[in-house]
Amino acid sequence: MGARTSGGTDGGLEAMRDETGTAQDSPVAMSKNPPPWHVLSVRVVSAWKIEVVFQDGLRGVADLKDLICSEDAGVFAMLRDLSIFAQVYVDHGAVTWLGEVDLAPDALHASIQAQGTALQT
Repeated sequence: MGARTSGGTDGGLEAMRDETGTAQDSPVAMSKNPPPWHVLSVRVVSAWKIEVVFQDGLRGVADLKDLICSEDAGVFAMLRDLSIFAQVYVDHGAVTWLGEVDLAPDALHASIQAQGTALQT
């Protein structure tokens, strides 16, 4: 396979990739031993900010304003409507909105970890 460049913005967040995973990424393997970046819960904190709790206990707030409000927002542009943004939920360990709009949980985990404001439980 060739090299892929990230489609994310400066913060590194992007939509989940639709690629064939390995056996360790299969739903059966993940349900037995989820990866550390598996999202357990998400809630809206304020406009375009969510609090996320991960499998490894990492907890933090992700500010998605730059992603959602950028000219290159793509599918995330619909989340400018705060009533739609508020409908966030967790699906298969990823932060998700209606219409199968989601964030790559590994990139979200890394972003929160790198901010220095993430909280460990």
